[in-house]
Amino acid sequence: MRPAKRLFVVLLSAMLVAVSAPLRSQGQRTQKPALHGRHWMAITGKPLAATAGAMIFQKGGNAVDAACAMIAATTTMWDTLSWGGETQALIYNPHTGKVIGINALGVAPTGATAAFYKSKGMKYPPEYGPLAAVTPGTPGGILTMLAEYGKLSLKDVLEPSIQMADGYPVEAELVNTIERNKKWIKQWRYAREVMLPHAGQRHEAPEAGEVFRQPDLAATLRKLVEAEQQALAAGKSRKEAIYAAYERFYKGDIARELVRGVREEGGLFTTEDLANWKVHIEEPVKTNYRGIEVYKLTDWTQGPAMLESLNILENFDLKAMGYNSARYVHAIYQAMSLAFADRDFYYGDPYFPPEEPIQALLSKDYAKQRAKLINWERNDPTIGPGDPYQFQGQTNPYRDLLEKWNMRPTANPTSAPPATQDTTPPGVSSILRSPDTGPALASSDEDFKRHFYAGTTSVEAADEEGWVVSVTPSGGWVPAVIAGHTGVGLSQRAQSFVTDPSEGPFNVIEPGKHPRVTLTPTLALKDGKPYLCFSVQGGDSQDQNLLQFFLDIVEFGMTVQQATEAPNINSFQMRSSFGQHETRPGRILLADSMPPWVRAELRRMGYEETFEERTSGPINAILLDQRHGTLWGGSSNHGEDYGIAW
Repeated sequence: MRPAKRLFVVLLSAMLVAVSAPLRSQGQRTQKPALHGRHWMAITGKPLAATAGAMIFQKGGNAVDAACAMIAATTTMWDTLSWGGETQALIYNPHTGKVIGINALGVAPTGATAAFYKSKGMKYPPEYGPLAAVTPGTPGGILTMLAEYGKLSLKDVLEPSIQMADGYPVEAELVNTIERNKKWIKQWRYAREVMLPHAGQRHEAPEAGEVFRQPDLAATLRKLVEAEQQALAAGKSRKEAIYAAYERFYKGDIARELVRGVREEGGLFTTEDLANWKVHIEEPVKTNYRGIEVYKLTDWTQGPAMLESLNILENFDLKAMGYNSARYVHAIYQAMSLAFADRDFYYGDPYFPPEEPIQALLSKDYAKQRAKLINWERNDPTIGPGDPYQFQGQTNPYRDLLEKWNMRPTANPTSAPPATQDTTPPGVSSILRSPDTGPALASSDEDFKRHFYAGTTSVEAADEEGWVVSVTPSGGWVPAVIAGHTGVGLSQRAQSFVTDPSEGPFNVIEPGKHPRVTLTPTLALKDGKPYLCFSVQGGDSQDQNLLQFFLDIVEFGMTVQQATEAPNINSFQMRSSFGQHETRPGRILLADSMPPWVRAELRRMGYEETFEERTSGPINAILLDQRHGTLWGGSSNHGEDYGIAW
């Protein structure tokens, strides 16, 4: 056999093995078992919170009721979020056949201007503290979802979280996070009273297994139930009664104490900020990928970047490239670089002018134009945003800024926090490693990675009636300011704004404006019916991991549990949405299991590799088996995420 022919046969055989590997793995055991259910399924970031969802299903609630109970439980458990954070959701309504978007993201308070932060010597709003806060959104999100689409009372749905606020055995993960961040927590009166029950001792946080009590939060939650019950007693409908609780939180005594407590700590909230804020029920955006409709919240989140990535990748035969081959990895990385560059420039609050060009960004023609920019030989570290306006017959209002767009430099080592502050989110190890050399990242890189992966939780629920819910709540992670005697931990989401239009003209901080967030629930429909419900925590990695999870199932035939555990890549070429908003062009995270020949090819293509044992992110997902009328659940082996089904 001639050498050229022999080489062709070897390469073809290797390619066929790579393509078929995930398909042949169907019978292989995953580290976690798949969930199976016929009637309902509840999955979230903590076992106790999943139990709260199961309790609500057992009471006769639907998937919306269960999702609300799980959000309430995870916020009470400080599962990288708390009650003053933000909630965003996608809900499939089986009665209308429509997907609904819930925007319960807080806004910048009065006085929170770019000039204000610059006057304090800040390039961006800070990472922690009262000046990092936007108005609380999660209470309004829970109450709106429950009132509009649930079945049970607020009293029923909040019962598990009230019991937990009265006291629950705290898990080691939260204990360790509190202890690591106690120097921050000690700065804030109400936070230290809750978080440091052993103040003055060597270990000041609660102990693992100790009953963790939050009496102020329990009182606040009981006030919400009291408002509902009083309204019911006065003859109000179920919906009206739940909105009475909403009014009490945002316009009543809870709002007044919350504002008082925030301002005592040096924050900016006013009672008008809370009273004027509202939840938006929105039309989500979508794309069609090989016959599957994929839905995301619009451009106040990063979710459309996944849709644009799918549109770009649809131009290529991914299956023929081979699962996690060098060419496949390169295709994913380049598509994400193109889509996230558009995110960094064009995404922002759609309720503030000028209008973002989301229609054009998600057009197939624009994706074809972007796909032509891929250099198949090497990574392009200079990829920037495109100009989609021509695809919707308009002129770019920020053409001058687009022409001057440059990638940000790497972090300044002097910007790293004190060594005593370790806020690496759950599921993310403290060191990224280069091959064969051990620890490779400087402290500034550790700070960058911590920001990039800023965590949250996810909530997925589905029921036999056809309701399907995907939620990515967040905000108010430890260390958080607690607002007075409300027990409510405040969001730190203001840090996702920029103060200079040249760094993202649609996302410059203004009072009353929503920051552009990384939070990104997902729903997919097949043949017009729910097919997949999935989300993940992990800051700027979220839509990267979700993109690959989706392709693992659709292109490579994995089961939902296999796809939650499958090794993904992460790019650091987009700008971080947190901290100092740095970027690392060309850096790529790979799983330890990546073969050496793939590693070598990627290095040849200009990538700087780092490695972790697990790279999938804590993905939670539900697949709706349309053929059998059953539910398949997947919960990643990455963290403490857990599901219950029946």
